[in-house]
Amino acid sequence: MANTVLDTSGMTCPIPVLKAKKAIMGLKSGEVLEVIATDPGSVLDFEVFCGVSGHTLLSHSESGGVFRFEIQRT
Repeated sequence: MANTVLDTSGMTCPIPVLKAKKAIMGLKSGEVLEVIATDPGSVLDFEVFCGVSGHTLLSHSESGGVFRFEIQRT
């Protein structure tokens, strides 16, 4: 379950990742950020972001063009 939810619907790369980076800095280690996005490119963007930042991409899903990502701060 997410500690914080960030809705970036309607925004395109790189805005969702930039907003997520800022939001995750406000979390404590182990807490989870849920990001909602509509940009299909966000799947790859968040995989790369987590790989580079060291945060854990717990899950991602898509339904009706809406993407949801759960990212755990390390």
